[in-house]
Amino acid sequence: MSTEAIFEAMKKRRSIYGISKEAVTSDERIQEIVEQVVLHTPSAFNSQTARIIILFGDKHDQLWDYTTNILKEIVPADSFEPTQQKMDSFKAGYGTILFFEDEAVIRGMQDQFQAYQDKFPVWSQQANGMHQYLIWTLLEAEGYGASLQHYNPLIDEKIKAEWDIPESWTLIAQMPFGKPTAPAGDKEFKPLEERIRTLR
Repeated sequence: MSTEAIFEAMKKRRSIYGISKEAVTSDERIQEIVEQVVLHTPSAFNSQTARIIILFGDKHDQLWDYTTNILKEIVPADSFEPTQQKMDSFKAGYGTILFFEDEAVIRGMQDQFQAYQDKFPVWSQQANGMHQYLIWTLLEAEGYGASLQHYNPLIDEKIKAEWDIPESWTLIAQMPFGKPTAPAGDKEFKPLEERIRTLR
């Protein structure tokens, strides 16, 4: 892949909220994307702390039903409609990718390299962000739209119980995806001269 092609994929990756259940590529292709990202994304000391669950079909729908029901307990009924619309838009998608960090591995790295023990939680979040970005960009390149959501820790207990997720896995983010039904909104960019310094 050329540098220009990578630039183009970066530019096209946006938060897409209008998505449908129409398949754009095979489930096997999505699985391959996730596997390759997990295999080849760097992590501090090669700790490989990221964990991912891919939800298709009924499991995807269940996630957003669970989230909706939990939110109904804390959002006033008379102002719940915008939240319901948002939940419906996520559920309307083809699938969801759940991003976790394995705290047991992080603690093991802290014990093994005590001089850096305060850094490993930070480094694990950085590596997880790289997983999120790569999968998001590659899904877009396949023709899917996605967004990144954070309903953790509200939903953690429910999904761990329902899907037998290890207790040491901490949920970081949720990425609903599907065939785009509406374009991303306009995006404003702050001046690069305020964000980059080049020294020679």
